[in-house]
Amino acid sequence: MKVIPAIDIMGGRTVRLEQGRYDRRLSYDTAPVDAAREWESRGAELIHVVDLDGARDGWPVNLSVVSAIAQAVNIPVEAGGGFRNEADIEKALGTGIWRVVVGSKALEEKDFARNILENFREQVIPSLDADKDRLRIHGWKKPLDLDIFKALDRFVSYGAGEVIYTAISKDGTLAGPDTGSLKKIIGEFDIGFIYAGGVKNVEHIRELKELEHMGLTGVIVGRALYDGTLDLGEAINACKADNPMP
Repeated sequence: MKVIPAIDIMGGRTVRLEQGRYDRRLSYDTAPVDAAREWESRGAELIHVVDLDGARDGWPVNLSVVSAIAQAVNIPVEAGGGFRNEADIEKALGTGIWRVVVGSKALEEKDFARNILENFREQVIPSLDADKDRLRIHGWKKPLDLDIFKALDRFVSYGAGEVIYTAISKDGTLAGPDTGSLKKIIGEFDIGFIYAGGVKNVEHIRELKELEHMGLTGVIVGRALYDGTLDLGEAINACKADNPMP
């Protein structure tokens, strides 16, 4: 299981939102490129970047910043936020971004999801953002009337080998991961899951590590790293341990 540092961008700056709310924004002094270099130096194997402006506006607003991150580090960078057509995905991949995260449109339009997963394969990864069992799209502002299990069935049938699952009620809160909701879905599908939401400390990493045998391949961590409640090196070491629980 990988520990994946997150860099959320708004207006070209590093920020974090609480529960996806744009009016609950925490700004950090570290520039996005500097943050990426820092996480790489501390042992990160993958960087997760979210263009919050893009997620809200429907197109990759901060693509130049994300591209600069990808070019500044020697580890893969995945990026999401506003990727709702194949041209933007191709453009992003052409700048050095390793993988594009797709959510809203892939959930709304089956043909789009099928086409990008067949055409780009492992260079795209579907993302499901849920408030309990209710999926939300367009920067988490719009609820979607689609069962999460049906959405996952659809993505798997189109060839997805890994998905990102974000617990919205936990995101940016440092209140601990929603392992209950995660367990409900992770055991039903023979694919990899990357979890995001609520992680504060190494104990939460160890808690999630217990789900690795069920298919948990990674955990995205943001605010805890910037606030200093989680040390990246310690978290990475906990993921490498055979028996992480005390």
